Amino acid sequence: MKRDSSRVSTLSLILLAMLSVAGCATTGMGPDLEDSTGQMGQARQPGTGAGDIYVKLAVEYLRQNNLESALLNAKKALEVEPRNAEGHNVLALIYTRLGENTLAERHFVSGLKIEPRNSYLHNAYGTVLCSAGRYDEADREFNLALQNPLYTTPAVSLSNAGHCAQDRGDIPAAESYLRRALEIDPRLPAALLAMGEISFTNGNFMSARAYLERFHAVSRPTAPSLWLGIRTERQLGDEDQAASYSLLLRNNFPDSVEVQRLDESERE
Repeated sequence: MKRDSSRVSTLSLILLAMLSVAGCATTGMGPDLEDSTGQMGQARQPGTGAGDIYVKLAVEYLRQNNLESALLNAKKALEVEPRNAEGHNVLALIYTRLGENTLAERHFVSGLKIEPRNSYLHNAYGTVLCSAGRYDEADREFNLALQNPLYTTPAVSLSNAGHCAQDRGDIPAAESYLRRALEIDPRLPAALLAMGEISFTNGNFMSARAYLERFHAVSRPTAPSLWLGIRTERQLGDEDQAASYSLLLRNNFPDSVEVQRLDESERE
C-alpha cells in the first residue's frame, strides 16, 4: 500500500522538527566501554562544527520549501565538514523531496556510518524506507532509533513505526506501536489520528470518536481527520455532527481527495 500524500507531508514536518545539529568525530572511548548512547553521551557533540551554520540554513530553507537554496547550503555544509552527520541527513531529506531516492539513501547511509547510534538519522531513514514500501528495513531503523536511551523523542519513532505497520496491513503491530507512543506522549497528533483510523476499521466507533476528539484538542482539523469524523458519526447516527464535519471539509479542503470521497459517498 502506498502512503498517501497527506501522511507524507505530515511526516516530512515531523522529520524537520526532529533535525538536530551535530558534527562528527571519534569518541575516544574504547570498544569495551561503548554504550548505546553514541555521540549523545558526549559533553560536546563531535566534529569541528564548521558545517553547522549551513545545516541550519538548509533546514530553514527546507521548511520554506525552497529546495534550491536548501540544497546549496546542505552541499556547502559537507564541503566544509564532510563528516557532519546532520548535513548528510538534511541532504538526504532534500533529495527525497526531489525524487532522487538513490542519492537520498546514499546520504542516509553515509550519515549513519559516521554516527551509527544517531536516533534522529535512524528515524528519518526509516520513514523514507517506509514511504518506498521497504517495510522490514524501515522497521529495523525505527527500532535502532529506540535503542538509544538518550533519544528524546521515542514516541515519534514509535508512531512512525505504527504508521508503517499500518501501511503494510499489520494492524496488531501498528496498534502495539501506537499505544506505546501514546503512553509516552498522550498528545501526539499522528498517533491519535492513526489509532482513530484503526478503531474505525475494527468497528470500535466510540473509540474512534474518542481518539478523534483527542486529536482535535491538540491539532487543527485536517482533511483526513474530518473524513474520519464524517464516517464515524455516520456510524454512530449523529447526522448533525457528520454534516458539521462535512461543511468544514468542503470549506477548508475543497480540492482534497477526502472531498472526492465524500462526494462519492453521498452519491451512493
